[in-house]
Amino acid sequence: MSTATYPAASFPRNTHSIVVGYVCWIFGFLGLHRFYYGKPITGTIWFFTGGLLLIGWIIDLFLIPSMDAKADRRYVPGRIDYNIAWLLLAIPPLGWIGLHRFYMGKIVTGLIWLVTGGLLGLGWLYDLWTLNDQVSELNARG
Repeated sequence: MSTATYPAASFPRNTHSIVVGYVCWIFGFLGLHRFYYGKPITGTIWFFTGGLLLIGWIIDLFLIPSMDAKADRRYVPGRIDYNIAWLLLAIPPLGWIGLHRFYMGKIVTGLIWLVTGGLLGLGWLYDLWTLNDQVSELNARG
């Protein structure tokens, strides 16, 4: 039996949780699971079409494992946990008051979200589109 060691980079990175993905899928007719896995365009389409009239939502039940694997390969792991940031963004009213921004260390914009209700919801929508990239960028910086 070999006891060879492998560098940490050779193992899969786990930035997103399949469990969180399925919990988001429950609200998938709103596109939440697609936003979570870094697919903001189709997330928006799901939001406005009820998960493409629920047909796409049902198909996504089987696509979540591959969406999870792609997100794990695409985004940088690090000190900021994607799952915590997403929960703080997605659970009303936590995202509207900017708790996810405070968690990421973005104190100034967190305060702005706090006093403006996520810039009257527009900033919250922006974060739905960009949260994975924001966390990935912060994790890459170390």
